[in-house]
Amino acid sequence: MIGRRELLIGGLGIAAAAGAEALRPRQRLVLLKKGSIKDSLPMKFGAWSAEASAGLVSPILEGKLAKSLYREIVSLIYNNETTGTAVMLLAAYGDTQSDLLQLHRPEACYPAVGFALRLSEAANIAIAPKVLLPGRKVVAHAENRDENIIYWARLGEMLPQSAQEQRTARFENALHGYIPDGILVRCSALGEATAAFRTLEAFIPALLHAVAGPSRPALIGSKLAAEMPA
Repeated sequence: MIGRRELLIGGLGIAAAAGAEALRPRQRLVLLKKGSIKDSLPMKFGAWSAEASAGLVSPILEGKLAKSLYREIVSLIYNNETTGTAVMLLAAYGDTQSDLLQLHRPEACYPAVGFALRLSEAANIAIAPKVLLPGRKVVAHAENRDENIIYWARLGEMLPQSAQEQRTARFENALHGYIPDGILVRCSALGEATAAFRTLEAFIPALLHAVAGPSRPALIGSKLAAEMPA
């Protein structure tokens, strides 16, 4: 005969299972409506022109798991025909960001391939008047190479600036029943930090302005895309 204690424990277990099932994400939230990230990025704008590159620090270097984390990884080097400066761009896109499939941030990628981090701080990048894109600044050092990085991550409609915020964003998406897509866009320049970051802070808004309006939400989310001039 089943006693009251067993019935209570059984009832709590059923309730917990029902609650977990109710919270299980069911609805896809995909901001890349059509095409690909590669097609969204301009190969030429202003004085900048791009060429493909296979030599950038990439999530692929972290192991075979990266193949299931990302649907698309784009590696480009933009050269400025006027100044001779170069910006390396990596965009890693995944159409399913969950607890298992999640964006890898440079703070993890670079140390994994032998870089030491000299700086990692939150930064808001001005991409239009009164429009700020939440991201991070990172300086990674290896031997005689300093790579100065500005990057941002989008998880659904959220733009987390840290690994903790990224975990919170995943939880909040799950709480609302969403399985979101996500992207990490990393722009970097070599050399002295002040000059390199000045170059990046000019390059990023110029790049985003050159992206066609319908493609911007996949890069920076719908809200910021709507706030940018057409």
